[in-house]
Amino acid sequence: MPDPAIAPYGSWKSPISSDLIVSDTIGLGQVEIDGSDVYWAEQRPSEAGRYVVVKRTAEGQIEDVTRPPYNARTRVHEYGGGAFAVANGIVYFSNYTDQRLYRADSGSEPRPVTPEVELRYADARVDAKRNILICVREDHNVEGREAVNTLAYVRLDGDEGGGTVIAFGNDFYSTPRLSPDGTRIAWLTWNHPNMPWDGTELWVADVAGDGSLSHQEQVTGGSDESIFQPEWSPDGLLHFVSDKTGWWNLYAVRDGQVEPLYPMQAEFGVPQWKFGYSTYAFIKPERIVCTIIERGFARLAL
Repeated sequence: MPDPAIAPYGSWKSPISSDLIVSDTIGLGQVEIDGSDVYWAEQRPSEAGRYVVVKRTAEGQIEDVTRPPYNARTRVHEYGGGAFAVANGIVYFSNYTDQRLYRADSGSEPRPVTPEVELRYADARVDAKRNILICVREDHNVEGREAVNTLAYVRLDGDEGGGTVIAFGNDFYSTPRLSPDGTRIAWLTWNHPNMPWDGTELWVADVAGDGSLSHQEQVTGGSDESIFQPEWSPDGLLHFVSDKTGWWNLYAVRDGQVEPLYPMQAEFGVPQWKFGYSTYAFIKPERIVCTIIERGFARLAL
């Protein structure tokens, strides 16, 4: 056994460095399901923090979808999150170095969908019927001006214009979610100085055949009510989390009326620092699996 090293107080160098601790620690996030395949994002310290979209098939085969030098990470709102979407085996992702959207078909090199301009994209959902990707778009094209956030759609086979704006006018947007039949869309929006856990608005609209919106309507929310994760049930009912009682609880919109699903002095939502957060999901039209935080402890529930 070697002799112990002796050094003045505060000068001893530990052989256990921060790099050693985190070098094999992979961050996991944004789980997406496409048919029988599961996709997720991995942040890999061994690759300088590169974000990789990974796929697992029903047979248990695991493969990287985004290989070097691609880095599936978005800078929208600077916090990022929600950097990729998947449908029918095709992955659409925001690449960190140029913030362009790319399309990754199985077995092919990713190809850009958007042009080389100062636009960023996040929190996308594929609308296969209209051949578009509906997402949050952030415009940095005018130097010296604050970035302009909107909802937009991008054509899946390439969009030289960088997308078409469909909702605008507020400082921030998030969580565009299409109804199961594709006829309606829900989203969140808010303004300075609020953060999304301070006050947000929940809006819905009809979606036309060309992707444009009509009959836009505010469902609930405001400057002092925080809405989290709007989601459509398999049978087309809009659900969301609201803190209107002081607790983030689940609600549904039925026949134009907002109904509490399961009132509790507990949290069914979390602060929305990034895009793509999810605390509940449907396993059937009348059944939800969710996370509940009660008295500081989180648990999974039905």
